[in-house]
Formats: sequence, C-alpha cells, structure tokens
Amino acid sequence: MSDLKYWVGFNIVQGVGPVAMKRLLDYFGDLQAAWEAAPLELARAGLDRRALTALSAARARLDLDAEMEKLDRLGVRVLTWQSAEYPQRLRDIDASPPVLYIKGTLQPQDDWAVAIVGTRRASAYGREVTRQFAADLARSGVTIVSGLARGIDAQAHQSALDAGGRTLAVMGCGLDIIYPAEHRRLAERIIEQGALISDYAPGVKPEARNFPPRNRIISGLSLATLVVEADMRSGAMITAVYAAEQGREVLAVPGSLLNRNSELPHSLIRDGAKLVRHAQDVLEELNLTQISQQAEARAVLPHNAEESLLLDFLSHEPRHVDEISRSVNWPIERVTSALTLMELKGLVRQVGGMRYAVVREAQPRYRID
Repeated sequence: MSDLKYWVGFNIVQGVGPVAMKRLLDYFGDLQAAWEAAPLELARAGLDRRALTALSAARARLDLDAEMEKLDRLGVRVLTWQSAEYPQRLRDIDASPPVLYIKGTLQPQDDWAVAIVGTRRASAYGREVTRQFAADLARSGVTIVSGLARGIDAQAHQSALDAGGRTLAVMGCGLDIIYPAEHRRLAERIIEQGALISDYAPGVKPEARNFPPRNRIISGLSLATLVVEADMRSGAMITAVYAAEQGREVLAVPGSLLNRNSELPHSLIRDGAKLVRHAQDVLEELNLTQISQQAEARAVLPHNAEESLLLDFLSHEPRHVDEISRSVNWPIERVTSALTLMELKGLVRQVGGMRYAVVREAQPRYRID
C-alpha cells in the first residue's frame, strides 16, 4: 500500500481516531492528500482545533520514512482498514481501529476465537479453570485471545500454547515494550504461535488510560468473551461491556461465594450471561463443535459474491428461506443451496423450520447497565 506511512503518521497524531480518519478518507480520498493538506481544508474535512494543532506538530517532527524503517527493524507489520489481512470480525465493530501493529502472524483460523479474561490476582481455582478452558478450546481449534496481563490472561495464553494452539495477545502499549516485563518469554512464544497486536505505535508506554480502549480489541477479535474471575471494577468488566455492545456473547464461570473475584462472573450470569462449566459448553454455545470441517469447507469453497449478498441481508434475527428468496429475488433452490454451503463453512446457522441466522453477529441476550 503506497500510502501506508501516512496511516502510520495519522495514527500517531493525538485526536485523530476512527471517526476523524473516516472523515479524512471521505473528504480527500487518500491519506497522503490529507497529510499534505492545508489547515483550512483539514478543518473543512472535520478536524477540530485540537487535532489540527497536534497534526501540525506531528508533521513538523515526524519523518514518516524513518518511522517505517523503525517498524521494519522491530519486525512489526502494519495493517489498516484497507488491508486484506485486517481481521474481519474486528472490522465489523463500531469505531474499529484504523491501524493495527502486528508481531507474529494472523491466520484464517483466528476467525474462530474466544477471549478469556479475568483478574491479575487469580486464585488457584481460577488458574486451574483457565488452564482447562484454554487448553481444551485450543485443542478444538479455537484461538485464545487475551491481554498478556498477570493472572488469568497469562494463564490463558500459556495454556493455549502448551496445548499446541494459537493465541493472540492485545497490548496496551507499543509492541517494542513487553508489559509486564516478566512475560517477555511468554510474548516470544506467542509470536511463534500467534501474534502480539496493538493499535499503539512503538514507543507508547503502558499507561493506565491505554488499557480500557485496548479491551475493545480483545472483545472485537472474538466470537465471545469468557470471564473467569474478576471484581466489578476490573478490566474484565470493561471487556464484557464491550462484548455486549458489539453483539458478541458473554460467558462466565461460576466461583466461590466467598471469593470477591466471583462478583463479576456471578453478576453476569444473573443478568443473562451463559454459565459455562467446561469447554464443550463454549463450543456448543458458539456452534464451534466442527471447526476443522468448517475450515476445510472454507478452504475448498472460497467466499463468493452470492455469500456476500446473503451475509449483507442476514443478521442475528432468524429469517425463513421464503423471506430470503423474496428479498434477494432468487429461486428457493438457489437460496437453500447457498445457505447449505455457508452453514458448512460456519457462516450461518439453521435455527429450525428452515430459518437461518448469521453466525458472526451473535445476539446479545442481556444488557449490562
């Protein structure tokens, strides 16, 4: 992508987030033209005074070619909204990050991902439950997503790796900084069997304000967020809220009534989150019991225009094939044939009575106030 360095440049500018980036793209057509534009034109495109001031300072001090060379030296790749490799599940959320920094690899099978989150002060019970869930899900072909923090996060990554599976760690800092520092070896293993991911540029330190926004990426990459142990004011609570807002499932593991870190999972279960006892509950809830067959079907039968049309029409609300046929103006036979193949790929599911719903938009069953 010839204008990649301009995406990197704007991503460094304070006050230019997803909304502003979209306005710039809509107004200028590409980010090189936006980077080189006069302040008056940038204001017309929708940048406020704060963003204009920050952009002016950034253009004066940044050497974008040097920034790209630094990323290359660090072994960091950059994905943008325009990159084919940008994770589709993350792309589907509101205000998805315009730029992702990646160290490691993203694979097609990462579309089947579950986030496991919880407290940094995990009990022996919490660690063992996390180990069992992460290992069993990883062995079933599920990619485990978490945040590389102490406690539940680290246990989830470690257990997925030990089971020979894939795991993605979303960072609240630049990828040249491993936080906490004692997880350096764990991070190296994750790069070998997955990826470190951040929307923060190298050099950005792990400040407290960075972690709540990072949690939206953890949930956004995942079909569901599984909460093991955490209290009501934890980062896991923030991740669960994001998951619900994004239309993703929230799952929770029950714990001891005497443990403060059972407060959040118990509260979520009370409000309608799915109580899960073992990995099989997760697989059944998310229609993931046949991941290998779904992956094989996707490899043999590539995505096509027919499927795109149906996915645009379908949602989490089940629709009968007769309604679908009328809406897309296709014969019933063509609709059912396409839907059968899409079901094999894990893109849609039949909910009975020839009614179909899309898999990638899970219906939130409850509301977190």
